[in-house]
Amino acid sequence: MLATLPVVLPIFALILTGWLARRGGLLGPQATSEINRFVVYLALPALLFDVMAHAAWSEIWQPGFIAAFGGSSLALLALTVALRLRRGRPLADAAIDGLNAAYPNTGFMGFPLALVALGPAALAPTTIATILTVCLVFAGAIVLIEAGLRAGPGGARLVGAVARALARNPLLLAPLAGAMLAASGLAVPAPAETFLKLLGGAASPCALVALGLFLARSGGAGAPRPGREAGATALLVALKLVVHPVLTYALGRWLGLSPILLHTAVLMAALPTGTGPFMLAEFYRREGAVTADTILVSTVLSVGTVSAYLAVAAG
Repeated sequence: MLATLPVVLPIFALILTGWLARRGGLLGPQATSEINRFVVYLALPALLFDVMAHAAWSEIWQPGFIAAFGGSSLALLALTVALRLRRGRPLADAAIDGLNAAYPNTGFMGFPLALVALGPAALAPTTIATILTVCLVFAGAIVLIEAGLRAGPGGARLVGAVARALARNPLLLAPLAGAMLAASGLAVPAPAETFLKLLGGAASPCALVALGLFLARSGGAGAPRPGREAGATALLVALKLVVHPVLTYALGRWLGLSPILLHTAVLMAALPTGTGPFMLAEFYRREGAVTADTILVSTVLSVGTVSAYLAVAAG
């Protein structure tokens, strides 16, 4: 648990910073949306492009790991969307709920935790998990959201409307462009690399500050919630912290992953919900209270669950 705390505490510090800035009047009521737009249109695309442009395919091509982690994440996304649709949630909101259950905080917590707990050998598979999370799982949720918001047209018109929306989405275009650059064998020029690092480095802290701003605006985490919202939060947290790592472990064992790949995959799946779902909730102007609560509750509880798994893995 002591190894987990130094990674988790800065997350709460950034959320608290946003909360205090809004409560103290330092940032106004429009700050949440504007900071989130900065993240979605500028900072996060720069980060995704940078990750994909520097992906060493010879090192990260691990089919078993990809199948175990990526398969479990997509399966959990689909399962959660189906469960929430049965509860009467619109497809766009169900997709965000699915992302709450299947989107681990690999970028912000994954690398330092993997290095501390498993050593340098875990960094390459952690990179794979990050790419799968921010590209495959995130993209899948965006497709579902766009389909849900454009449910009016039928057949080919719906497909065309979704395709046009995706073709303009920077969160999909940026990693695609980065992958194309990596495949070409060209290197990112040094000034452009510095630009990408500076801009992309702002994605996580700004998203966490925006989350704090939202919590201050909506009454804060832990404020009384309707019974259905509290139940939804509990369900999503359980899916994220229990079902996701268990499913990943089962797939990894079935595929015969080596110990380091298996432990890394399960550790990444056991991480709490990242800020991606909150970014999309704000960007698409969907209800974000359940998402905000899920991020906070899963982050708090993950200190115990992740520490417990690391203790078992070490034994």
